[in-house]
Amino acid sequence: MVNIAVLVSGGGTNLQALIDAQKAGKIPGGRITAVISSSPGAYALERARQNGIDTAVLRRKDYATQSGFDDALIAELKSRDIGLVVLAGFLCILGKKVTDAFERRILNVHPSLIPSFCGKGFYGLRVHEAALAYGVKVTGATVHFVNEIPDGGEIVLQKAVDIEPGDTPEALQRRVMEQAEWEILPRAVAMFCQGTL
Repeated sequence: MVNIAVLVSGGGTNLQALIDAQKAGKIPGGRITAVISSSPGAYALERARQNGIDTAVLRRKDYATQSGFDDALIAELKSRDIGLVVLAGFLCILGKKVTDAFERRILNVHPSLIPSFCGKGFYGLRVHEAALAYGVKVTGATVHFVNEIPDGGEIVLQKAVDIEPGDTPEALQRRVMEQAEWEILPRAVAMFCQGTL
């Protein structure tokens, strides 16, 4: 059984998609055993508590250096015997120490079709604002392995979502989550836990 830690910073909608998939038996070979948040006020922590999942808070600002934060995160993950780390709206960049310690064992979901609208500074609504400003007709979501380059790791799964006339960044964000992120993230986690990645 693969112990999964989900790293979050906000509301936890992708975490909820993973919890729902686990309850439905769609993540055989894996179980979410920890939710770690960079923000003590993140609603994702409440979602975890409601589902009996252990939580922890690690705030980047509590550490003088990136290295210190990375060491604390690695220690937290190793103490819980974590085999897979899932970034689900985690707004802290992971240092090379973490990506090396968990090489090919960290998955991230990004709300675009990488290599478009990705990398440092592209997160949340900014991604959808950029897609609409550029005038693309199709966007989507990508699950990828995490390395030291933001959004630079090997792509695992992608799913396209059409942009519709009159879309706002908020409407597009919601549709990308519902039609792509919430579908491909649990599927990628299941593939990892079954050893098919």
